[in-house]
Amino acid sequence: MGGNETQSERFRGIARLYGEAGLRALGQAHVCVVGVGGVGSWTVEALARSGVGALTLVDLDEVCVTNVNRQLPALDGGFGKFKVAELSKRVAAINPDCQVQARTEFFSSKTSVAILSDGFDFVVDAIDNVANKALLIADCRERDIPVITSGAAGGRRDGTRAEVDDLAKSTNDPLLAKVRTQLRREHGFPRDGKKMRVMCVFSPEPAVYPKTDGTVCASRREAGELATSLKLNCEWGFGAATFVTGAFGFAAAGEVVRRLAGEFST
Repeated sequence: MGGNETQSERFRGIARLYGEAGLRALGQAHVCVVGVGGVGSWTVEALARSGVGALTLVDLDEVCVTNVNRQLPALDGGFGKFKVAELSKRVAAINPDCQVQARTEFFSSKTSVAILSDGFDFVVDAIDNVANKALLIADCRERDIPVITSGAAGGRRDGTRAEVDDLAKSTNDPLLAKVRTQLRREHGFPRDGKKMRVMCVFSPEPAVYPKTDGTVCASRREAGELATSLKLNCEWGFGAATFVTGAFGFAAAGEVVRRLAGEFST
């Protein structure tokens, strides 16, 4: 079977969802995923399996054994290796024709220009730093690059509650609330509940908080002092499960594919 014929077979199911024109559009698209951890790694997987022709992966983190509960590249043999490198190998196995660029760096004010200079068709923000999330969204708007941002998957148990909506509409997500505030204060985004024209993935589900005695609770107050420093990392913080981080990542990928391929392509 020739290479083109193999590719046709590989993504025939996508063509039956979005049409041949939609599949061609995906094959010509270049998507950048910034942050390839609990949410971003699953987004990469879904985009690769949807026939996206080029992916740029941005992250400086290495795979850690404590990532096993929520991240795709967390496997024996991968610990201590760069996440973007491990995911690049996986993408190549899924779709050898996909052009993958692995950037071992964090997105920040120092790296923004270099990272976004490739003129992507879509950017997925899956980082957890408020200032850098806001900067990435603002810089994408400045360059007229569509972007979707992920809220916090940590502390959630029900993946079926993941939603995709305008950033102004997210609820019960302190991370996205802080991003909204920064975008409005420092980057001139709309206020008073007006649409921000940036899509986000979030869950309205209340977070579950870990306690120092090994139990969990349903409120920040009950969690005590620990709650003030909670975040998702390799040491201590919110718990997380693949069926939630994956749901967030797949929801983000679904929005990207919908926008790139067209909802009713022929």
